[in-house]
Amino acid sequence: MAKFIRNFAEKAPGLVSAAVTYSKPRLATFWQYAKVELVPPTPAELPAAIQSAKKIIQSAKTGSFKHLTVKEAMLNGLVATEVWMWFYIGEIIGKRGIVGYDV
Repeated sequence: MAKFIRNFAEKAPGLVSAAVTYSKPRLATFWQYAKVELVPPTPAELPAAIQSAKKIIQSAKTGSFKHLTVKEAMLNGLVATEVWMWFYIGEIIGKRGIVGYDV
């Protein structure tokens, strides 16, 4: 056991260095996309979002969503799933636990 700990202690700085080297470009890419994608809409973007929501409601009323391509339908489904998951993440954060509320 002592030999294992000694070997691990000797290799740990190299492993940490490799992990940092591996992670830096990936974290840079993540932050680049996070700065663009995870910001709330600006007041100038709100009318376009409202118009888009009205278009979706009208599409549901008239049935024109049936004429979407498979790619468009899949993208719409992914966006709806993302919104749904963010809702549940917000619920988990709000109740400070995965199961149940403190009543």
